[in-house]
Amino acid sequence: MINFESQHFQKLAFKEEQIDQFLKSALHDLKIAEESDISDVIFKFSYDALIKLGIALIAKKGYKVRSTAGHHVKILEKLSQLLKDEDILVLGNKMRQERNTNLYDGGFFVGEKDSLEYLKFVKSTFKKAGI
Repeated sequence: MINFESQHFQKLAFKEEQIDQFLKSALHDLKIAEESDISDVIFKFSYDALIKLGIALIAKKGYKVRSTAGHHVKILEKLSQLLKDEDILVLGNKMRQERNTNLYDGGFFVGEKDSLEYLKFVKSTFKKAGI
């Protein structure tokens, strides 16, 4: 059984429509990533889609992620546990670190090859989730 720590997650019963909206938003971002030919866009929207998928699957379990420092790590941890795939945590965390370097340190750009590999990984994660 997966433990949703109270300092990072709040018990909350979501309506099916809310969960569907989370998934719709995740799929929208995935579509943007798939249709772009700009590496940074592919990377950013792939990462966002992965995080939103995690939020949706966590919501299905009756929890809301608290917006606290490190909450993306917690989303990736739970997504990895829910789909029983440690690679989701490893690769998702690598994406998170690269995103943070670009966002906060202003100097990292993901190349075409890497962004396409990340997109492939995120698409496989959606498939693993049955979406």
